[in-house]
Amino acid sequence: LTVSESSKRDILEYCPISPDRVDVIYNAIDNRFNETPAPEQLTSVRERYQLHHRFLLYSGNVKPHKNLERLIDAFARLRQQGSDDVKLLISGSEISRYATLRRAVHRYNLHKHVRFLGFLSTDTLAALYHLADAFVFPSLYEGFGLPPLEAMASGTPVLTSNVSSLPEVVGDAALLIDPHDPESIADGMQQILSDTALRERLIGLGRIRASRFSWESSVRRVLATYRRVSAS
Repeated sequence: LTVSESSKRDILEYCPISPDRVDVIYNAIDNRFNETPAPEQLTSVRERYQLHHRFLLYSGNVKPHKNLERLIDAFARLRQQGSDDVKLLISGSEISRYATLRRAVHRYNLHKHVRFLGFLSTDTLAALYHLADAFVFPSLYEGFGLPPLEAMASGTPVLTSNVSSLPEVVGDAALLIDPHDPESIADGMQQILSDTALRERLIGLGRIRASRFSWESSVRRVLATYRRVSAS
């Protein structure tokens, strides 16, 4: 069992087995991301983090394959292009293990504009999705990629990579960029921030896309696979 066609291709590349012995069963998200946080929760999170400005949000771990150095590079380009009222919030634990990220922030003199929030509870993250102007996820590799779906369910326009499993997961409901090219990432962020029609289209398509993934459906398929295998 694996979580995407992309992961299945990787498995088959390294394991000499028949393709029909690998079932793709998608992940799904926590139902709390499908619900609009209470107004008091949104106000509490906005005040706690002093979010009185437009901001882009990244959520996930901060390991090198998440491509956050290029994201910071792209964010610097975005501000240089005129979007100097936008902040970047990066949520993810173990920031201290990756000093290159903080060095990238200081290299571009962005220490007042890029904030590392560390680990967040699901409720806090759900509120941040709703408050963010866009969700950015320029990962170089994902077996599946839950955060873009969480953002879509929350009504947040999503920018993500055109590689690995991500196009398969987001379909036509996100703006895809080349994660190896900071200029492509910056241009994508600028499009989402400046094009109201694009934002509204991504929000609408994103909610529809996220609704197609459910744990109930995935559990039924897992059970069917076990029954098929046990009967063979």
